[in-house]
Amino acid sequence: MSKMGALSLSIGVLGGLAAWAFLSLGGILIWAAFLGWACFFHTGGDNNALRNTIVGNVFGSVSAWIAAVIILAIPLADKLTLPLWAGIVVGVTVWAICYAANIKALSSIPANVYGYAATFAFLLQTPDKLSLSSLMSLSLDNAVITVSLSLAIGAVLGLASAKGAAALGSGAA
Repeated sequence: MSKMGALSLSIGVLGGLAAWAFLSLGGILIWAAFLGWACFFHTGGDNNALRNTIVGNVFGSVSAWIAAVIILAIPLADKLTLPLWAGIVVGVTVWAICYAANIKALSSIPANVYGYAATFAFLLQTPDKLSLSSLMSLSLDNAVITVSLSLAIGAVLGLASAKGAAALGSGAA
């Protein structure tokens, strides 16, 4: 089997199983897992990529969580209008996640941004989670917990699919 065929089969089988499991269990976000999975391959598709993906995704998610908490907790939206206040906070925190790439462990700007974007996607698609009570809870109502967990599971599935493809492709000689 070709490398592309082996990888396609491995991702297809694991992707189908992941969708079934995530949708059956609830709480974990299949779309975020697929983002973590894609990020794994984007960052190199190997053991280092697993670490870089998880660290960067979680860092980005935590940064977005901090931005959401600041936007909600500091009442400048009353003085500036919410879009302007949110724009300022997002601008500063996105600058920070890019600048943090000077630190080796946080050097994957795409991984950082995927985590950031996925967290705000979750918050904006589920407005009931965009509250200080949800953001401060130690449950799957908290965006940083749900998104980080989903992205990390996706990165692990990326590694599993790479290993599965290698095993399938090794018999091709």
